[in-house]
Amino acid sequence: MESFKNFAAAHPLLVEAKDRLWEAILESAPNSLIIVSGPTGVGKTTLLARISQLLAAEMRDELETNPGRLPVVRVEATPPESRSFSWRGHFKRLLLEMSEPLVDYKRRLNPAGQVLPVMPPFPNDRGVTADYHYAVEQALRYRRPRAVLIDEAQHLFSPASGRRLEDQLNVVKSLANRSHTVHVLCGTYELLRIRNLSGQLSRRSIDIHFPRYDATKASDRRNFIKVLQTFAEQLPLAELPELAKLWEYFYERSIGCVGILKDWLVKGVSTALRGPSPSLTLKHLERHALSISQCDRVIEEATRGESQFREDAGARSRLLLRLGLAAHPGAAESKNPSDPDRPRQQQPGQRCPRRDPIGGEVAIAHTTA
Repeated sequence: MESFKNFAAAHPLLVEAKDRLWEAILESAPNSLIIVSGPTGVGKTTLLARISQLLAAEMRDELETNPGRLPVVRVEATPPESRSFSWRGHFKRLLLEMSEPLVDYKRRLNPAGQVLPVMPPFPNDRGVTADYHYAVEQALRYRRPRAVLIDEAQHLFSPASGRRLEDQLNVVKSLANRSHTVHVLCGTYELLRIRNLSGQLSRRSIDIHFPRYDATKASDRRNFIKVLQTFAEQLPLAELPELAKLWEYFYERSIGCVGILKDWLVKGVSTALRGPSPSLTLKHLERHALSISQCDRVIEEATRGESQFREDAGARSRLLLRLGLAAHPGAAESKNPSDPDRPRQQQPGQRCPRRDPIGGEVAIAHTTA
C-alpha cells in the first residue's frame, strides 16, 4: 500500500508540464519568475517533486565536490492565519529547508558593519521579518540553488488586493532579483491574479499551464483511460479490477484531475484492504468519491481559470491596433484634413462635378419658403 501511495504515473499532461518547467528553469534568466497554475488536484505537487529529482540528478557531480551547494530549495506556502500573510514564517521555513544554523537568532549587520551580539529569539515584529528576509537572501547567494520551488503559492497573495497585492509580489521579485535565483510559483488558478499585474512582471515571468484532461477531446479521453489502467496495475490487490470500464464515473468525480483520482483510489483501496475480502468494489469507491456539489465547485473554478488562457478572436486585432499596425474600422471617415490623399474641399457655392450626371442637363432646384 505504501508503494502505491508513492507511485506517480507519468501521464502525458504531467510529462508536458515537466518538460516545459524544466526548460524554463534551465533557459530563463536567473532572476525570473515562473508561474505554474492549474486546477486543484491536477498533480502540481507531484510535478515539483519530479523537478526536484531532476535538478538533484543533473547536479550530482558538482554536489560531490561542493557539498555546500543545494540543487533546489522547495517549500510550501501556508495559508495566512489572519488578514496578512506571515512573511516571517515563510522566510523561516526557507532557512530551515536550507539547513541554516541558528535560525531563531538571525540578525543583520548594524550600519557600522559590526555583528550585533547574540540575543534570545526575537518577538514577532517587522524588524525580525526584515532580518529573516536578509538571511534568506544571503543563504540563497551562498547555496546557489538552481531554483526555489514554492508549492501552494496562491497563499502568498490570497488575503491581498490592489496595492497590497503588488506589495506582496514585490517581495518575491526582490528576493529573486537580489539572490539571482529563479523562483517557481506553483498553485491554483488564483495565481492568475498576479499574471499580468505589471509590465515588468509580464517581461520577467513565464506562464506554464498544467491543465486537467478534457473529456470533449478524444485524445484526452484515451489518455485518461490509460492512466486508469496504469493505476489498476499498481493496486496492492490479488484481483486487479478493470477500472477502465468505469472511466466515465471516475472522470465525473475527478473532473479529469489525476491527483484527485489518485487520492480517491488510495482511500478506496485502504478501505477494501481492511474488509473481509480484499477486493475493490464500486461500494468502496462511492464511499470516498467527491459529492456532486464538490465536483460542481471544482469544475467551476477550473473552467474559470482555463478561460483566462484562451485568447478570443479579436485579441490580436486589438493588439495590432494599439501598436499602430492596423487601421481602425472608422479610419476612412476620420482622416487627417492635411492628408494629401483626402479629396480637396470645394469653396462655398462651387459645385462638385461628381454630383452631376455625365452628359445630362444640370437640374437647378428652387426652394420656396
